[in-house]
Amino acid sequence: MSIKIITDSTSDISSELAESLGITVVPVYVRFGDKVYRDGIDLTNEQFYRMLESSPVHPATSQPAPEDFAKVFGQYANKADGIISIHISSRISGTYNSALLAKNKINGNLPIEVIDSKFNSGGLALIVMEAARMAKAGLGMNEITEKIKETIEHIKMFGMFDTVKYLTFSGRVKRMVLSAASILNIRLLLTFNNGDIARAGMARTFDKGMGKIVHFVKNNSGIKELLIVHSEVPDKANQLKEQISEFVDSGKVMILKLGAGLGVHGGPGVLLVAIRQ
Repeated sequence: MSIKIITDSTSDISSELAESLGITVVPVYVRFGDKVYRDGIDLTNEQFYRMLESSPVHPATSQPAPEDFAKVFGQYANKADGIISIHISSRISGTYNSALLAKNKINGNLPIEVIDSKFNSGGLALIVMEAARMAKAGLGMNEITEKIKETIEHIKMFGMFDTVKYLTFSGRVKRMVLSAASILNIRLLLTFNNGDIARAGMARTFDKGMGKIVHFVKNNSGIKELLIVHSEVPDKANQLKEQISEFVDSGKVMILKLGAGLGVHGGPGVLLVAIRQ
């Protein structure tokens, strides 16, 4: 047996990638009016973005319940030596707390470690993927846990939102900033600071915003791995990869799609990078 790695769907790890690395993804919930869907299970990315643009009701998300995590943890009681469950920043979601409550409810000898990644999307994905590789290599629970806590300190994210329409509903960013960006038709640039989403500037056009992302990557040395995450702009994601590949080995770069769990707040046109140094 080995250590099992678990995360939530705000990591934007695809089902194919999760399967190849042995990662179990617990879905967050997406609600359109009275209908509730499990992110990535009942609702694909393509279906979600079609519904987001056509539905008269703006969707909302909710974290997995402690019972959801307890059920998943229980599945590995006799199949693993331990569980490391890594989740979206506790400063912006209750998912980490749900997993923690589930851990405390589980009776048995299976050791469970719940980790606050301090990130979401690509940042969370980089941390989870590194943990999964270590688990596959046969490292023990304590060693993986310590190394992952170190890894978190070497993750950075920087991204752009083509529209602030959906962020306005989320309450994640100050309304004054959103109003200014909306009136001026300016793209908002965001990053992470101690687990919180923070404003990182603005760009007048999408291409200028992409240039700022390239500049961010270029100014960070020693990049071991880089994820590009996008929502419904695959051409721009590929263009960004091509530009970044001038100074980052393309073999270290992967493109993921922004799922429904975070797409609710970003909408189409999100483009971001997460780096592991």
